[in-house]
Amino acid sequence: TLDTIRQDFVRTAWAKGLPERLVVIRHILKNSLIPVVTTLGPTFAFLVTGSVIVETVFSIPGIGRAFVVAIESRDYPMILGTTVLFSLVIAVANLVVDVAYVFIDPRVRLT
Repeated sequence: TLDTIRQDFVRTAWAKGLPERLVVIRHILKNSLIPVVTTLGPTFAFLVTGSVIVETVFSIPGIGRAFVVAIESRDYPMILGTTVLFSLVIAVANLVVDVAYVFIDPRVRLT
């Protein structure tokens, strides 16, 4: 955010006399959100896969615990199913992040 405030386009917006709220939302916040959205994809992936550890340590029934039990009992279809499910969730999260780029920065195009 501090780096964005010092950019030329922000100075130009201030010089044009735009209201502070408009400059902050349209120019500063919009350009500062790009790195934040970039980190949301991997953060969500760590959150989903971290459920395996939390559910195992605290014996909470859930997909993560079922995954560990499947590994311990060598239930290969369950292992493959949960692996595919985790992969799908992570892929969808990354897709949502990529689509969010288009809304934040119109210069980014989906191809």
